[in-house]
Amino acid sequence: MTVKVMHRLLALIMTVIMFASININTALAADDGYPVSYTYNYDYWGDIRESPDAYRVDQVIYSVDLGLDTAMRKPQSLFVQGNDLYVCDTGNNRILHLNRNGNEFTLVRVIDTVLGAEPNTFNTPNDVAVDPEGNIYVADTNNSRVVMMDKDLNYVQQFVKPTDSTFDQSLSFLPNKIVVDKSGRVFVLASNVNKGLVKFEANTTFTGFVGANKVSYNFFDYIWKMYFSTKEQRAQQVAFVPTEYCNIYMDADSFIYATNISFSEYDLLSDVAQPIRRLNGIGNDILIKNDRYPPIGDLYWVEQSIPMGPSKLVDITVLDNDIYIAVDQTRGRIFGYDSQGIMLWAFGTTGNSEGTFTSAISIEHMGKDLLVLDQNGGNITVFTPTEYGNLIYDASESYLKGDYDGSAEKWEEVLKLNANYNLAFIGIGRSLLRQDEYIKAMEYFEMAHDRDNYGRSFRLYRKVWVEENIGWVVAVLACLVIIPLVKHSVNKIRMEVAAYERNQVRK
Repeated sequence: MTVKVMHRLLALIMTVIMFASININTALAADDGYPVSYTYNYDYWGDIRESPDAYRVDQVIYSVDLGLDTAMRKPQSLFVQGNDLYVCDTGNNRILHLNRNGNEFTLVRVIDTVLGAEPNTFNTPNDVAVDPEGNIYVADTNNSRVVMMDKDLNYVQQFVKPTDSTFDQSLSFLPNKIVVDKSGRVFVLASNVNKGLVKFEANTTFTGFVGANKVSYNFFDYIWKMYFSTKEQRAQQVAFVPTEYCNIYMDADSFIYATNISFSEYDLLSDVAQPIRRLNGIGNDILIKNDRYPPIGDLYWVEQSIPMGPSKLVDITVLDNDIYIAVDQTRGRIFGYDSQGIMLWAFGTTGNSEGTFTSAISIEHMGKDLLVLDQNGGNITVFTPTEYGNLIYDASESYLKGDYDGSAEKWEEVLKLNANYNLAFIGIGRSLLRQDEYIKAMEYFEMAHDRDNYGRSFRLYRKVWVEENIGWVVAVLACLVIIPLVKHSVNKIRMEVAAYERNQVRK
């Protein structure tokens, strides 16, 4: 066989293999949905590590799929209640009520009128919430109210501008985002209020502000303003006031997660900016951050750049297992974090293809499925977890339930799919730590470079070791102390006897 023939045969074989692989990948895509773009995580040193996809695109919901005569225009938020999905179609002054049956979303009704209210239509609604009884709350921004209606759209009551002296009466009341707790209390994020969230009781009584954001200012600007500027210059400069939150979400335990996109990018890695917060009843941030890096989205960006700058986490949702997921408007990323603030995965990008976003604005979840609203595209992308993603969820949930053996087994399965996944080492180490396997736990924490948990394991191991060996340790210590004393006493007695005998001889 000549060399030319061998080359042609080899080329033919490679062509066959290529087409076969294309067919296989196409078949997989048909079974599993569209792949997401570029899933990754960060290692201990902050380097990007590619990983298997935690989610895949299940479907993209367009206005035409819902049979809408008028396409969604600048929609701003999503809200999930069971199998019902509510879409705040801001540009069309309406709320879309959808229902999910399996993988199919159907339009139940278009909500654009409040029966018995005045006015009875919406004016730039920016958010919607539904309580367990089915009452619907709408942040009707340009009508300066949060309107409440029952499940049949009958007007119940409205939350309007507080007349209290603590609320600046020169400001308009422009509710932008809302959450409602189990007792019917309403927390409002108003677009021109920087004292925190406006809190109303269930009977519409205003009871103050919760969780005021920290004042953000540059130290050198502050010095210049206070000591070098004239009175006229100070009057023209921007006042140092707390910034407003961007979005809010209430978890199953009635804690409010808030995102913030107004910060200095140089304050991110030092955890001064705090773009994600978890507020308790008195407004204190109790978000746990046990990772080397705070939950800020991407760790690298182009400084002083808007399109390539730091992550702007415009919305957040929280699963029942305390895993929280935020969406970044800058690069169309979706970031998942566990209850300890450790990043689970990140994926997504901007674009016009399936699974990408032109301007992601809101995120919600149904079970473990994620729904992301694109305000410019006017569509909703539904993501479903892959085997890899489900293993991460199962491992985390088994640990929370106290099934430490089961959690370790799940993390071992995760390592088979991604050998560079630090959280799997930490997860196995935590499970071993809970089972008092301190030495083995230290080995896994060492592989994950987790100094805190390694130190904790070592302290517990040292405590147990001392308790188990205290008897012979005390005996050894006693011997080390008593034997020299006895020896010293014997030698002293011998010296005294010898001295006495010498004195007797002399006599």
